[in-house]
Amino acid sequence: KTTQRLPTVLTHEEAKAIISHLSGSPRLMVELLYGCGLRLHECLVLRVKDIDFALNTITVRQGKGDKDRVTLLPASLKERLQVQIQKVLALHQQDLADGYGEVYMPHALERKYPAAARSPGWQYLFPSTRLGIDPRSGVVRRHHLHNTMLSRYIRIAVTKTGIQKPVKAHTFRHSFATRLLQNGYD
Repeated sequence: KTTQRLPTVLTHEEAKAIISHLSGSPRLMVELLYGCGLRLHECLVLRVKDIDFALNTITVRQGKGDKDRVTLLPASLKERLQVQIQKVLALHQQDLADGYGEVYMPHALERKYPAAARSPGWQYLFPSTRLGIDPRSGVVRRHHLHNTMLSRYIRIAVTKTGIQKPVKAHTFRHSFATRLLQNGYD
């Protein structure tokens, strides 16, 4: 039988302190982890089409257990997410002009919808800064940011705040769930 450990949970003030030491995409990503209860990988693989501003939702595709789910989009992040999407689309236009612009497509969607890999909706919300060669197909594509990038920024921000708890990206998910319970949500 495995031993169960209690997760590390941040207070709202601690989470805000860590977030205040971040900027740009890393800050927006941590705010999504904390404000939506996303896992690190779920945040990294978000696509432009997964954000629904009209319904205030984010669709998480192929989450834990290969399940899709819908979570809330905090109103405080809407404007900055729209700016992020504009940046992604501008980068995508530049990639298309340079003869690239494809992203990885899950499962058989690449065969079923061959043009979808170049469409704006399928672009990653947090794209890599560089193009890379897909080892499976040999195609030059832009992937999403690597998970170590965000982990490094979180570690630096935690050090700056002086918080002594072991804080990882998943800590923000636990803190999100705890805040919901504290506020009376089931």
